Amino acid sequence: MVKDGYKFAAAPLLFGVVALGFHWNWLGAVLLVLGAFVLFFFRDPERTPPSDPDVIVSPADGRVMEVVEDARGDDPGRRISVFLSIFDVHVNRAPVAGRIAAMEYRKGSFNAAMRGRASEENEQNVIHVSSERGEIVFKQIAGWVARRILCWKAVGDSVTRGERVGMIRFGSRVDIWLPDRAEILVRPGQHVAGGSSILARWR
Repeated sequence: MVKDGYKFAAAPLLFGVVALGFHWNWLGAVLLVLGAFVLFFFRDPERTPPSDPDVIVSPADGRVMEVVEDARGDDPGRRISVFLSIFDVHVNRAPVAGRIAAMEYRKGSFNAAMRGRASEENEQNVIHVSSERGEIVFKQIAGWVARRILCWKAVGDSVTRGERVGMIRFGSRVDIWLPDRAEILVRPGQHVAGGSSILARWR
């Protein structure tokens, strides 16, 4: 459980119990259900990354929306977009082992996270990870409901593959950019688990 979950769940759970004490059963039930859902949302299960050193894992739980060609300057590559519904785990994880080479928080809009324009227009945190095989870039992207991006790492920090790096509250999107030398192993519509599902393999 992410510790913030207890803070957000405390009020509806407490007032739900109080409401039941006054026999406001419908209100108490609604508040207790809301508190239970908040705890469910902030869950943080353990994940075991695959042992193969050549694979790249998903940085987030959710459904793969698209896999598209996406060059970064003169470096060709592809972008994988993962949509997180409110029912997915929202803790984000490092897709590879390496060092955080750069990080940039960009202000922006709050379009629905499932729209393609969200990749460029929405508020986002862009994280560059330098690994032994090369640099990859992934973005924590806010959505229409999600208005709070948390990152628990800083530039210069080392990360292991599958390590927790942050979370996005209440529905969001995570994009990961991979250079051409990475072989993509997922397709749109596939559900992935952060820190354990394999997205690609270094050639």
